[in-house]
Amino acid sequence: MANLNLVPVPVATGIADVAAQAVAASGGGDAAPVGPGRFLYVANGDAASKTVTIATPGTVSGLAVADASLVVAAGDHGIIPLANVYRGANGRAAITYSAVTGVTVAAFELGSS
Repeated sequence: MANLNLVPVPVATGIADVAAQAVAASGGGDAAPVGPGRFLYVANGDAASKTVTIATPGTVSGLAVADASLVVAAGDHGIIPLANVYRGANGRAAITYSAVTGVTVAAFELGSS
């Protein structure tokens, strides 16, 4: 599992070339820091839809919370907030993909300097 570094998106300018910051999704999955103002950008440059899943490790009253997933259509982009509910034991969200061909990703933090 590869660790994604946060890319800052300053509030003052609010400008970020998200596609230029994206890296190839890791076949073994990726991990990203979670917290307020953080989100995962996913671009699918392949001809087939891809499902991005973020593990939700917590429980409520002893019951597992369902993992979050997003289907990104062929040639489309998606954004998933990296909320604290996805925080694993290592402090990061565990992200997996149905396939990684043509998929690029980046983790961003809005409001950082």
